[in-house]
Amino acid sequence: MNDSISLKRFEIVIGIEYLNHLIELLERSEVRGYTIIKNAGGIGSRGIRNPDDALITNENAVIILACQEGHAQKVLNELQPAMKNFNGLCLISNCHTQTHSLHHQLG
Repeated sequence: MNDSISLKRFEIVIGIEYLNHLIELLERSEVRGYTIIKNAGGIGSRGIRNPDDALITNENAVIILACQEGHAQKVLNELQPAMKNFNGLCLISNCHTQTHSLHHQLG
């Protein structure tokens, strides 16, 4: 993995009603890229979230991003207090990327 870059990967699961607030938080943290997956299903502290159930209006969203370790602390400093209000889940793990174009994009 000589050409790889070590990164921190964030996987955030929140209710869709908090998504705009989370995006604002990521912008304040100068996150340059992320992926949003809406209508995510699963089971957790708020029960079952079945995206195929037309009667359930409480939708989840998953946000995935990766950044260099120094920037990850800045993101975490913004994210940690807000997650209590979001009643969500944030997983942080180590990862590597082989994409050379990310060298210029990641902060």
